[in-house]
Amino acid sequence: MAMTIQEERTNTGEHRLTLDGRKQLTATGVSNVDSFDEETIVAYTSLGELTIRGQGLKINRLNVETGELTVDGDISAMVYTDNQPRSTGLLKKLFR
Repeated sequence: MAMTIQEERTNTGEHRLTLDGRKQLTATGVSNVDSFDEETIVAYTSLGELTIRGQGLKINRLNVETGELTVDGDISAMVYTDNQPRSTGLLKKLFR
């Protein structure tokens, strides 16, 4: 039984994640892959840095011209990290 999870953001740029049965991840809107090994892949997307974690991870396809990335393996987590700095409440109050 295959489970598919999709996330799409069209208002911030073309970005889509499709996870099929926790075995294959397809992402669009990928501009670069910073690092990768069998347990962690770090990719830059139009929504920020995306870290993919799992076991036996393998990049099957990466095309930065079209922004497509395909990963196979046992995928356990996908985490976004914003690239934009955030101001804290105290700093915000000081620089009003």
